[in-house]
Amino acid sequence: MAAITAAMVKELREKTSAGMMDCKKALQECDGDLNNAVDWLRQKGLSKAAKKAGRATSEGLVGCYVSEDGKLAGLAELKCETDFVSRNEKFIALSADLAKQVATTGSLDEAAQASVNDIIATLGENMAAGRTAQMAVAGTGAIGSYVHSNGKIAVLVNMTFEKAETAANEVFQECAKNIAMQIAASNPAALSPEKIDAEVIERERGVYRQKALDEGKPENIVEKIVDGAIKKFYKEACLLEQAYIRDDKMSINDLLTQTGKAVGDSISITDFVRFQLGEDAAAESEEA
Repeated sequence: MAAITAAMVKELREKTSAGMMDCKKALQECDGDLNNAVDWLRQKGLSKAAKKAGRATSEGLVGCYVSEDGKLAGLAELKCETDFVSRNEKFIALSADLAKQVATTGSLDEAAQASVNDIIATLGENMAAGRTAQMAVAGTGAIGSYVHSNGKIAVLVNMTFEKAETAANEVFQECAKNIAMQIAASNPAALSPEKIDAEVIERERGVYRQKALDEGKPENIVEKIVDGAIKKFYKEACLLEQAYIRDDKMSINDLLTQTGKAVGDSISITDFVRFQLGEDAAAESEEA
């Protein structure tokens, strides 16, 4: 059996908010495997916050740029050591410049890195460009965007429609912005159930199945319970299935239909990207 250290227990507590002794027992039961320990706690109903993975681990900003016609956009992380520096005007301007370069070229070049080095010399703090993402509209459509007030979460959402004039419609623009805000707040795992990896679904089914069995549910109804839990999982994890944060009586799919009727067009979402500062570092820590 793997040795269970205080650091392992601490990490599991941060991910699940379960009690210290419960975390230690989970790690012992799972031979030190963190992911299996998370599932074990979920099966026992002890995990209070299984979605806490991905918390920011460094300071900085996520720069966001969308072209005037809404057809090209980019996100770029710019990391620094302190929140004080992330509020500096030069730092903010550089994060925006990096995002624009990503939008127009798809990546950051040597000149961008030189700009980062220059601001390091000016502000006297270590900095680095992080992840980047480019989004482009294929055909008729427009990109919705949202940047959280602290600059640490940014979202792009690729919206498609049939009529070119829809892009300028205020009802559509409000819808696109609200959906981007929804993505920022709810952090969906995928656009739709079909986009979720089959292995992820099977893992979820395993958690729900074992939990039902541990609760003493009859085996002949366990699969029905699991199917119901998976439907609930889709409503939480898939953007189109999620309840709309401004009106929980409708889903995002319903919102698209309603907006389409209002503007006289057919509106859909092709894809989206959400950056939260530092979540890649948290993911790497989990894999280590």
